[in-house]
Amino acid sequence: MKWWKTPQAAIAWTVLRIWLGIQWIEAGWGKVTGGFKADGFIQGAIAKAGGDHPAVQGWYAAFLENFAAPNADLFSTLVAYGELLVGIGLILGAATIPALIAGAFMNLNFLLAGTTSTNPILYTTAIILLFTGSGAYFWGVDRIAIPYVKNLLGKGGNTTEKQIA
Repeated sequence: MKWWKTPQAAIAWTVLRIWLGIQWIEAGWGKVTGGFKADGFIQGAIAKAGGDHPAVQGWYAAFLENFAAPNADLFSTLVAYGELLVGIGLILGAATIPALIAGAFMNLNFLLAGTTSTNPILYTTAIILLFTGSGAYFWGVDRIAIPYVKNLLGKGGNTTEKQIA
């Protein structure tokens, strides 16, 4: 077993995972309860695409202008509830890998939209946890849920049918 997947190292990954989950819960809860609207954020990002040193690349501004802005209500809902669900998943260690990927994807999009803030830290933390693989959820729901689901789907290696054959 690699050192970063040991139960001892998993304690550090769990603390980091829960910290990251708390960051997402705080961001998402404020948006869900505060009636978040992405319109202003999208328009601000589009405005950052001009000038001598644009903070937003032209291709991303075009995406925002032509797809995100016309669907701002959808994006508002996806961002608010996405942040909340990522946080819950990370705190519980449930669907950890999908939650890390979704969180990193949101951070990447926030960065592409010209918003630095804590996004580089959160993005880097998610990538580090992704590299730890099962170490990221050793102390979480996935430690039990993943083998159970694999067994349920017949991919676990120790199913009754495989033992009989």
